[in-house]
Amino acid sequence: MANNTRSLCARSAAALTIAEVQLKHRSLNVVMAAFLPQLNDNERSFYQQLCYGVLRLHPTLIFLGNQLLKKPFKNKDADIAALLLTGLYQLRDLRTPSHAAISETVNAAKKLGKQWATGLLNACLRNYQRQQTELEAQLQHDPVAGTAHPEWLLQQYQSDWPDHWQQITQANNQQAPMMLRVNRQQASRETYLQQLLQQDIDATALRDCDDGVLLSKACDVNALPNFETGMASVQDGAAQLVIKMLDIQPDQHILDACAAPGGKSCHILEQHPDNTLIALDISAERLKQIEQNLSRLQLSAQLKAADASDTDAWWDGELFDRILIDAPCSGSGVIRRHPDIKLLRRPEDITSLAHTQQQLLDKLWPLLKADGLMVYTTCSAFKKENEQQIEAFLQRHPDAKELRFEQAPATARPYGYQRLPGDDVMDGFYYACLRRS
Repeated sequence: MANNTRSLCARSAAALTIAEVQLKHRSLNVVMAAFLPQLNDNERSFYQQLCYGVLRLHPTLIFLGNQLLKKPFKNKDADIAALLLTGLYQLRDLRTPSHAAISETVNAAKKLGKQWATGLLNACLRNYQRQQTELEAQLQHDPVAGTAHPEWLLQQYQSDWPDHWQQITQANNQQAPMMLRVNRQQASRETYLQQLLQQDIDATALRDCDDGVLLSKACDVNALPNFETGMASVQDGAAQLVIKMLDIQPDQHILDACAAPGGKSCHILEQHPDNTLIALDISAERLKQIEQNLSRLQLSAQLKAADASDTDAWWDGELFDRILIDAPCSGSGVIRRHPDIKLLRRPEDITSLAHTQQQLLDKLWPLLKADGLMVYTTCSAFKKENEQQIEAFLQRHPDAKELRFEQAPATARPYGYQRLPGDDVMDGFYYACLRRS
């Protein structure tokens, strides 16, 4: 799929990006980071919209595409297969005028150097227009296509949440709203809301999040007042609620065990910047993101590249007042923000992730002071990673007690709290707070 990237448009770049995710199982964010700088400013937003939208509805669009094709594309033409999906997405889910959706998608094939595909794309998209009612009706008879979720993921939601799986899958297929966290070291939320208003950016205070702001419409961070000087950060409200559970006080020694990209580390320090915070991450490359965020927010922490569960490799022997384990997980609560999870995650990953989570809990627990707090959180909606994980931990550690909160961060479960996708405007998240006796 070699290509002269300088000639790319939003549609052809989106096709190449989607093909990379499909074929090479690469992260959408990683692939997009390579393409965005090569597009004109006026193309970038539409390019992102196409990438996110097509991957969000990928099983549905694949089903529709298969009904329109006489035979599937070969791997070497994965870019054209993806381009067909972008055309279908424009016709059924965007307000792109149909003539423009078809003609510009056809033209994008030329930019990919595949003139032969123009007639095929034109015929498929026009046939979809003619047969749309019948094709869309067929979706109702195919659970995977109808919900736009791979079969294993759909079955896991149905198993864990038999009364809520439809709400979850519908929420996963929506575009996520944009939320901000105001840096209380620089401004109050009320002050920042006034600054947004002065810039004609419509926003409201985010319920239950002391520093949270909900934008009525997503915008470029560079349009946000004083973003570059650290007055605000982009962070979902569900992630912001973690700080309340940690109950940060002055003069504390704190560990953020899986810290990248650093949103929660920064939020911890915004509460009390003089606290000592060790921000660990297994990836030295991802630590650079934390460093950049700390620098922009004018905060400081000790950054260490290490496997948090290998305590001999990094721990200096000083016990912690607070430990945050934002554990590696399936991401099954944040698919609306990371739709490539539908293509990249596999059912066997859940068992492996659950083992990693258990290791982190067991290895880090002895590093907590008596009466200290450990908060375990994931952006998963799966019980195996969440309440079942904490139930088993409490059985293994008699010196651990789960704290329950009068002002719950989400729906109370037998162990911890679960916010499902679709519960409200926030992401799906799980929380448990453990005190050491």
